[in-house]
Amino acid sequence: MKSKKPETPRGRLRPAVLVAIAGGSGSGKTWLAAALRRRLHPHAGLLSLDDFYRDLSHLPGKARAKSNFDSPAAIDWTLFEATLRAIARGETPSLPRYDFARHTRAPATRRWRRRDIVLIEGLWPWGKPQLRELFALRIYRSVETDLRYTRRLHRDIRHRGRTPDDVERQWTAQVEPMYGRHVAPQLKSADLVLDARLAAVELDALAERIRRLPPASNMTRP
Repeated sequence: MKSKKPETPRGRLRPAVLVAIAGGSGSGKTWLAAALRRRLHPHAGLLSLDDFYRDLSHLPGKARAKSNFDSPAAIDWTLFEATLRAIARGETPSLPRYDFARHTRAPATRRWRRRDIVLIEGLWPWGKPQLRELFALRIYRSVETDLRYTRRLHRDIRHRGRTPDDVERQWTAQVEPMYGRHVAPQLKSADLVLDARLAAVELDALAERIRRLPPASNMTRP
């Protein structure tokens, strides 16, 4: 029998449980978040750190493409933290949308629909120390380099209009150096480390663990 969420007095917002999923490019963060969301439906929502990339509309097209999107400096951390804290308090803030084809922030936003559980996936969801307190559970996907590269290659060619040479150059110059410097260190502060092999029974057990989590302490302060 599924446990019920405690009721909140009328007029008060009910805090949400935030769960972070981190890992290198191609580690399967998005896949895991989607799989857990299906198992936690209708109580879970999904948020991607990718939507918080900085708007580069002030740069010429070629300069935008050369930007290092694997560096944490590419993220609008102020907006990301403010959004997380609002969602954690049970609010429904407006969310940015990012256009990866143009490397710009789309003019239209979307309104967050409140959920009891929020899955946040990205390269560095708890890369900033002050963000760690927000998450009731921090999951890190540790996947071998060759598999991550193969997945990145297929994604960028199929969905982002890149050539194999483009992907190779970016992987060598930006993706892996930034992985070692900024992504991999999160493993030390993860609550749970998962590799590439996840059986359905393991996903079911993880979903049940998440379902029973209380909100993280001190996460709702402004």
